[in-house]
Amino acid sequence: MLTSALWILLMGFFGGQIARRLGAPPLIGMILVGIVLGPQVGNVISSDVLEAADSLRTVAVMVILMKAGLGLDREKLLSQGSVALRLGFLPAGFEAIAIALAAIWIFQFDVPTGLLLGCIIGAESPAVIVPGMLRLKRLGWGVTKGIPDTILTGSALSDVLLLLLFSLLLSFLGQGGIETLTFPGGFTLSALQLLPLQVFLEIGLGILIGYVAARLIVSLLTEQNWTQNTVQDVLIAAGIALLLVIVEKVLPYSGYLAAMGMGFFLIELDAPLARRLRGGFDSLWVVAEIVLFVLLGASVQLQVLRNTILPGLLVLAIGLLVGRPVGWYLSTVGSNWTGRERLFLLPGNMAKATVQAAIGAIPLARGIEGGEIILAIAALSILTTAPIGAWAIPTFAPKLLERGEVDPTKVTVVTHTVLLAAVDTSPLATEVLRKVASIARRTDGEVIVLHVINSDEIEDIEKLRDRTQRLLSDIRYKFITIKGSIPEEIIRVAQEYQVADIVMGKRGHQRWQQVRVGSVSQAVLEVSSIPVILVEDPQSELAVKSRRVC
Repeated sequence: MLTSALWILLMGFFGGQIARRLGAPPLIGMILVGIVLGPQVGNVISSDVLEAADSLRTVAVMVILMKAGLGLDREKLLSQGSVALRLGFLPAGFEAIAIALAAIWIFQFDVPTGLLLGCIIGAESPAVIVPGMLRLKRLGWGVTKGIPDTILTGSALSDVLLLLLFSLLLSFLGQGGIETLTFPGGFTLSALQLLPLQVFLEIGLGILIGYVAARLIVSLLTEQNWTQNTVQDVLIAAGIALLLVIVEKVLPYSGYLAAMGMGFFLIELDAPLARRLRGGFDSLWVVAEIVLFVLLGASVQLQVLRNTILPGLLVLAIGLLVGRPVGWYLSTVGSNWTGRERLFLLPGNMAKATVQAAIGAIPLARGIEGGEIILAIAALSILTTAPIGAWAIPTFAPKLLERGEVDPTKVTVVTHTVLLAAVDTSPLATEVLRKVASIARRTDGEVIVLHVINSDEIEDIEKLRDRTQRLLSDIRYKFITIKGSIPEEIIRVAQEYQVADIVMGKRGHQRWQQVRVGSVSQAVLEVSSIPVILVEDPQSELAVKSRRVC
């Protein structure tokens, strides 16, 4: 089992990175690695790991749902009125019906089996949609109207609806009928008639339980101080979220919605705690994503997939291009969304992966006729829509959405800090390098060391290079020498590398100092739109202070 885990994590990681470097979503590489490692090709994943695949997928789904909840914005959701609620029911519902009709026509399925396939395929993928929407929130695309938040919430609600319908149909097909309940006085209702009540019960209890769980976490981690660091905070929060997802098997509520709701309520109850947890769950997702998609690839049956690829693609196209657009249109009627923003729902709300991976094989395992076709189409939906969705979300967002101001309390802003150290060959260069090294260590940043050559000073440059190597030995840096006007080249290089700060000396011993002490730093300050940190000459009467000027 340990060997299989190493294969999954290492090969999955490098497969994803290869796909990323080729311009494809990393999950494509992970799925392909799973196919190669799985029983259909390499057969290097142990049977114990494959048997535990459902449990491992549950953990991965929990992580992504917590990430979604911790990134939601209540104000933006309220501003959209009923759009999120309609997005939770109408697109998935119309797609499920369209797929059912197509399957009845193409595969000669009966109505319940066609609807069973529709419920599996109509569900949306948190594994693709959640990271995509959170990335848009970090960058500001669509945040003014709350479009990413609305899509996130609608996606979670649609999964609740279709999983309920799936369970009902599965019971009907397995037992030969739908259960009925008899009330006093001989009044009876079928499970199908009770479905609306069950949907609202599961949603309501899911939200309530998520709120109670969030209150419990705040009490344990903030008020009673049971933990001492962020790692322990994340451990407790992840354990409670996983418990919510597991317990739904015995209680009538949506564990998916409860986990997502817990993250959402944590923002409202304790924003600093939510911010710490958000970073921890981002780290957990790095591992969970690999496990989820590699095991997904390992479960694909290539022979069945090959036999159903053309009719399967037709079924998927009918659902995605006929059924789902009707739901999208009805969901956004009366909203303030523009036509371009509505069009974004096609790439932003189409991806299949998580739910299909979790339940696509259940009909076959239950012995339902047509189960092998259902599994093949589920796998086909993942292999086609997941990579397209993962690529299309960041590609079309800048073209179809407006960019707004990011709320830093609702997102994790990940930045790559680059600093520019502008140095000459004077002793002051040592102080500049020490200052930039100190900043880089605090921010895990990278340093561009720039020296503008203004005379024949080869020996001095080599000494400067050695000094840089010694002072920045534990920091990623690049040493650059160029010729030209000193202030102009400093500004140009800073803009080229998109640096966060320019660090430079206030005095030097070069000839241009004879004109006016600090003329170079003054020229940079007057022109630069990038913050400038000035390091004073330690030999000067003003001593060793630095100041930041924007």
